Amino acid sequence: MTRHGRNCTASAVYSYHEKKKDTKASGYGSQSQRLSKDSVNDFDCCGLTLQPCREPVITPEGYLYDKEAILEYILSQKQDYSKKLREYEKQKQKQDGEANEIRNLAEKQKVEKFLSSEHSIVTKKLSLADGQSDSQPGSSSVVTSVDKAKGLPSFWIPSLTPEAKKSGIKKPDSKIYCPLSGKPLKVKNLYPVKFTPISDDGKSVITRKARYMCPVTHDVLGNSVPCAVLRPTGVVVTMDCVERIIKKDWLCPLTGRQLKENDIIPMKRGGTGFAGGGAELKAKSYRPSMQTS
Repeated sequence: MTRHGRNCTASAVYSYHEKKKDTKASGYGSQSQRLSKDSVNDFDCCGLTLQPCREPVITPEGYLYDKEAILEYILSQKQDYSKKLREYEKQKQKQDGEANEIRNLAEKQKVEKFLSSEHSIVTKKLSLADGQSDSQPGSSSVVTSVDKAKGLPSFWIPSLTPEAKKSGIKKPDSKIYCPLSGKPLKVKNLYPVKFTPISDDGKSVITRKARYMCPVTHDVLGNSVPCAVLRPTGVVVTMDCVERIIKKDWLCPLTGRQLKENDIIPMKRGGTGFAGGGAELKAKSYRPSMQTS
C-alpha cells in the first residue's frame, strides 16, 4: 500500500491517485484502458483472420471478410449443426422409447386394477351373502393417506431422496449467424468487394500505409474516412462521394448504372486512436472491488 501523503496523518482524504495506485498493485477493482491504434482492426482487414483480405466480401450489414475464411466458418457451423442435430434426434428417440414404456406400463396397471376391482366386487357380494360385516368406515382413506406419504420424497432417507435430472438437449438452430453482427448469414448475401489500389511505388500492397483510394475522388481510404461499397459493382468509394455525387441522380459514376438506396452498403470501420468508429475503443477488466472506509 502507498503512504498516505508525506505522513500517515498528513491528510484525512484518500486521494484518487492513491486509490488507483493501490488498485493496480493489489489486484482489486475494475480497470479500464483506451485502446490505441495498434489494437484496432484496419478497414480492409478480415473480421475473422484480422489480416488484409485477399478476396474480400461484405455482408449486407457492412462487415468485411476474406472469402476463404468466411466460407470455412460457414462450413464449420454447418458441421456443428449436423452433430448437434444427431445428438438431439438420439435423445428424442430415447425419450420416445421411455414414453412408450411408461404408456405400456400404465395400460398394464390399468388392466390389473380393473381385474382386481372385479375380483373385490365378487368377494364383497359373497361376504354380504354370508352375513359378514364390511370393513370399518374410513379405513380406505387411512390407507390412501399412508400410501401417499410413502410416495413423498425425503431428504433424510437415501432411497427416497429426489435426484437431479440431466438437462435435455434443445433442438439446434439451423440458421448460421454472422460472427460480428449476430444476424443470419447466407452465402448468397456475401457481395464481392473491389478496392482501387494507389499507384505502385515498388512496395507491396500490405506493407504500405496508404493502400487504396476512392476511384472517383481519389481520396486515400483509411479508418478515419467513412467508406461504402456499391453492391452492383463492388467498388469502394467514400461516403463523401456518395452524398455529393451519387445521391444527386442515383447513377453509378463508373458504369452509369441506375442505383437504389439498398445498393449502397456502408462499411464498418475500426476507428483511430483518437476518434471512435464502428468499434468500442475502451477495454474494461472486471475484478473484485476494494472496499475503503
